[in-house]
Amino acid sequence: MNTIQTRLQEELNNIKAAGLYKQERIIQSQQSAEINVNNKMVLNFCSNNYLGLANHPQLIEAARRGMKKWGFGLSSVRFICGTQDIHKSLEGKISDFLETEDTILYT
Repeated sequence: MNTIQTRLQEELNNIKAAGLYKQERIIQSQQSAEINVNNKMVLNFCSNNYLGLANHPQLIEAARRGMKKWGFGLSSVRFICGTQDIHKSLEGKISDFLETEDTILYT
């Protein structure tokens, strides 16, 4: 091993010794409110989908309809390529709901 590899390995060993090394968790199911890890169903509090909404059939169908009409994402940031009308519409609805002058979405 060269010097940099040796130093990196030493640092990795220190991280492991300190109990700070993170093992990759293998999830054996779709990410929902419950997930299968090591062949055991556990509650999934570590994702943004802890309520399981991303797996709700109505949301999946709405996403399909949206992709069919609008495609999958933009080709660049809005300030370079422009903003789609669907985004402006949603921003307007959010502004109305929050009673704010304007809203801007980020993803």
